[in-house]
Amino acid sequence: MIPLVRIGIDYELAARLAARTAQLTTAGADTAAARAAWRGARTEKAGIRDHLVRMAPGVQRCMYCGDSLATDIDHFEPIREFPAGTFSWPNHLLACSYCNSNAKRDLFPRDAAGNPLLIDPTRDDPAEHLRLVLRTGVYRGLSAKGTESIRVFGLNRADLTRGREVAFATRAAVLCKADDLLAAGRDGEAARCLRALAEEPHASVLHEMLRACRLPGAADVLGADVVAALGNPALLEVLRAPAAA
Repeated sequence: MIPLVRIGIDYELAARLAARTAQLTTAGADTAAARAAWRGARTEKAGIRDHLVRMAPGVQRCMYCGDSLATDIDHFEPIREFPAGTFSWPNHLLACSYCNSNAKRDLFPRDAAGNPLLIDPTRDDPAEHLRLVLRTGVYRGLSAKGTESIRVFGLNRADLTRGREVAFATRAAVLCKADDLLAAGRDGEAARCLRALAEEPHASVLHEMLRACRLPGAADVLGADVVAALGNPALLEVLRAPAAA
């Protein structure tokens, strides 16, 4: 999971969502009524999905696991918990069917004060709550919110840990190759390698590598060649360009 920037929505969509929210609030809609309104909101859902796709990591990857194709609009705070928030733009994230329908469903743990115990990557920095062990692909919780997010979303299920473990090896190889290409003056080829990484699943792996390279003992974790590659300003400039675009 990586931090994501929630983009603004266009005026027409914002007006539609506000009108839908006002209808639910005025009617004091319960869960059933809110779900019925959501099912019938074809235009609004299309607009929400379009904006969420633009925010998603990689090529329309799930905002929670970062691996599977994101197919579902997830209500971060479930409709059952917050009917009035059914059409609230800040309450929508894009998720794969597993994370949304098989794992999270209507689960929404809270602490004793009523605060959410799930990470919203558009509001929270996942790195404050999760630590990714690169060589095993396993997440460790750094807080109650991190631990609950691992549990609810199933972030350490076998396919994800294996995928992240493999992604680490692949990214290390690509970074070293790109560094060699830059040294040989083959900037265009290096850029193509690095930009391809921005579209790969498991964006959290590269995100953690960039964090780890600044820490003591980075060479023991990443390898000296990877640390050297990530110390190349020209490489970092190209690597970060797609995320900023």
